[in-house]
Amino acid sequence: MFRSLLITALLALSSQAIAATATNIANSAEQVSPLLPGLTIQNVDLKDQFGKSVSLGERFKEKTTVLIVYRGGWCPYCSRQLASVQKIEKQLADLNAQIIAISPDSPEKLAESKISSPNYQLLSDDSLALSQQLGLAFYLDAKTAKIYRNKLGVNFVSLDGEAKVALPVPAVFVVDTKGLIHFQYANPNYKVRLTEDLLLAAVKSVNEQ
Repeated sequence: MFRSLLITALLALSSQAIAATATNIANSAEQVSPLLPGLTIQNVDLKDQFGKSVSLGERFKEKTTVLIVYRGGWCPYCSRQLASVQKIEKQLADLNAQIIAISPDSPEKLAESKISSPNYQLLSDDSLALSQQLGLAFYLDAKTAKIYRNKLGVNFVSLDGEAKVALPVPAVFVVDTKGLIHFQYANPNYKVRLTEDLLLAAVKSVNEQ
């Protein structure tokens, strides 16, 4: 019996070790599998520009959330997207919706942003924990990683021990107060972003349900 218990314990420890090292990072942007509408985003603790822990689940409970996942403040397409959403911030607020934008940027990098609003918050997902849960994280190919590495400073170690750089595919989710996804837009082509009109329509549809 003791041997049986020992084997069970060893198997459990082995399973925990595998779970601790397993990642949900695709090999390319085209291979990601983003969470779909109807699924729920589980709570993740992220960091604000001061390095303070922020519970995403608790933020969701406050109001409808426009959750933007972007590559980083260094990306001009992302910066333009954040600025365009800022232009419709009041309209989103009138629809009782808040904006939360997530990137792999460090809290220190977030502190450099010019976006400052109680209804529009930038948070750091520097471990890509949320991006992996959302099914957006992917490894850069070696050539692109070499170009981006110094800009990002975000390195991830694969299971074979090789250092790699990972990013999230840019995406927008509209999430209700229970963390349920009502709308999702993700595009491996980082140059193509969601329009403000479509985003407003998606938020309005949540309020009408």
